[in-house]
Amino acid sequence: MTSEEIHLQFHGLTDVGKLRDHNEDTFVVKPEAGLVVVCDGMGGHAGGEVASGIAVDTITEFICNQKEGDWPFGRDDGHSEAGDRLRNAALLANQRISERIEKEPALARMGTTMVSALVVPDGTSWVANVGDSRAYLWHDGILRQVTSDHSWVNEQVQRGVLSNSEAASHPLKNVITRALGARDVPPVDLVKERLRPGDCLLLCSDGLTGMVSDADIGAILGDYGLTVEEICKRLVAAANQAGGEDNITVVVLRARAA
Repeated sequence: MTSEEIHLQFHGLTDVGKLRDHNEDTFVVKPEAGLVVVCDGMGGHAGGEVASGIAVDTITEFICNQKEGDWPFGRDDGHSEAGDRLRNAALLANQRISERIEKEPALARMGTTMVSALVVPDGTSWVANVGDSRAYLWHDGILRQVTSDHSWVNEQVQRGVLSNSEAASHPLKNVITRALGARDVPPVDLVKERLRPGDCLLLCSDGLTGMVSDADIGAILGDYGLTVEEICKRLVAAANQAGGEDNITVVVLRARAA
């Protein structure tokens, strides 16, 4: 073993929340592939659940069973192979959701956000996202949002029109500007990160971040006395205690020295 090798602990949890009668979030944790995915569906009448399920299944199938030379949306030389695998998987999910909509017009309004991560044994990871489901990295006592929300309010924050506090309470805070299932192929954001011993990578739907502050999320992730399963339970409980206004999904990866 080299000093670069780490051991990754994985766990995920989803909860319907306090106000919804069904769960449109879907997630997967595949430690053997270094893959985690969180999708938050939308569309009502089970459409959101269908869209998020298609996305998670498609991404998982592609990442776990990709054949050599299988790049349905081509290679992007600006990304590593691992990053481009995630990009192709997300675009394939978008295509599959669009095809389902064509077959079932009643599902015309369905779509889903997506955040995913693919991690190799030395801790190098690629994070992909479309929509406002997020990834956070906890490192050396600091919580940092890795992804950028594809939402109307975040665009206004980036332009200096709204402050972060105004965005958090804005009536249009749930309006997203990118989703899988769109007729136009959505850009997939990719970010490269490196996990080191003691780090935590959190992927979550906005059912967590809409209810729990970054400070409180960081306090839970930074409690080294908790297992990854306990961290997930604490995060979901915190969102429910704050009102549980949406479905809540969290996936945590913790890096330990090998």
